[in-house]
Amino acid sequence: MDSVVIVGAGHAGVEAADALRRNGYDGEVTLVDRSGHLPYQRPPLSKDYVTSAASPSPLPLRPSTFYDDNGINLRLGVGVDGIDRDRHAVRLADNAVVLFDHLILATGAQPRRLSCPGADLDGVHHLHTVDDAARVHAALTEASRVVVVGAGFIGLEFASAVADREVPVTVLDVADRPMARVLSASSSHLFADLHESRGVQLCFGTGVQRIDGSGGHVTAVVDDSGTRHPADLVVVGIGAVPDTRLACDSGLTVDNGVVVDEYLRTDDPHIFAVGDAASFPGHHTAGRVRLEAVQNATDQARCVAASICGAPLPYSAVPWFWTVQCGRKLQIAGLPATAEEMVRLGDPVADKGSILGFVDNSLAWVESVGAPADHLAARTLLAHRPAPLTPERAREPGFSLKAHAKAVRAQLDVSESLVTL
Repeated sequence: MDSVVIVGAGHAGVEAADALRRNGYDGEVTLVDRSGHLPYQRPPLSKDYVTSAASPSPLPLRPSTFYDDNGINLRLGVGVDGIDRDRHAVRLADNAVVLFDHLILATGAQPRRLSCPGADLDGVHHLHTVDDAARVHAALTEASRVVVVGAGFIGLEFASAVADREVPVTVLDVADRPMARVLSASSSHLFADLHESRGVQLCFGTGVQRIDGSGGHVTAVVDDSGTRHPADLVVVGIGAVPDTRLACDSGLTVDNGVVVDEYLRTDDPHIFAVGDAASFPGHHTAGRVRLEAVQNATDQARCVAASICGAPLPYSAVPWFWTVQCGRKLQIAGLPATAEEMVRLGDPVADKGSILGFVDNSLAWVESVGAPADHLAARTLLAHRPAPLTPERAREPGFSLKAHAKAVRAQLDVSESLVTL
């Protein structure tokens, strides 16, 4: 019987198993993960999960009965020690050997660690797993001062949640503004103002020189300028490193992730890689891309399932992301980069509006605050290359992104109908 082994039971791995069954795959499906927890959702961990009054429980990706009901062999609490590509086999940490016809690496990424003195003190945490979140939740109940290292999504979501509890919090980042890797300067400054208005202290352009402690527990973070920031709880969110150990050990090509083609296939035709661990050809940007996003993970998983089931589907989905901070929901469609022109719709500062970025006279990305209709319309438009919207059109009085996307969709439907005549 044909068989698929999936390594990693995060969003990508679970979606791959589910999609295989939805597509009619009737072979064996084995889903392996070193975590002992039923597969759970990751995004809530840096939000309300860690600041809830009661001891939180993780939100499962699927009901506990899902795996048995769909004939998925779920192996939790056991890692994978190696891949034997010649035998088409994976060797588990308990010495079991599982054969495969197709292998999906959904190994995700691991949090990037600080390398400064004091980084291993008690009270210094990351927010990556449910166990991490439980430790942070427990520490926060007694914390009097919090320092967050890293002003990306995770760090700022956590800082926002801490500020809601009226616990003093400071955020440090080497960049010159928040979320600098994924956001335009305009939106960055909007969220900086929101955080500061809620009492969050933001310190940009500085890294961590060392972390001081007493009795083995953190007491302060000292930044590159020598400024001392008192803290009894430190949360580090400075990015992630793709988990490529298995790929490296088995001789697969690795370059900031497991290198795959447009079908998410590695240089071994029997092995795929998806999600945070995969480096894939950019459809919406030049060069190769590695994304850490639930949408990317689940969309790629569905593409791989389609390929295994005999209907190869290249990965070309529009990247999109979201975050909730300071009571505002920010949604991003596309990959924000330096824009040649930008157009504002509505008023993001007033909690409802979008910023449109244009490159080569075509829509390249959209950042929306409190404007879900704009976000969905942007994803529709960005699915086309080049996206059918110019800055001149977007500046016209009364322009609506939603109405424009609807008109473009209708025009394409008519064109497709004419082709079939």
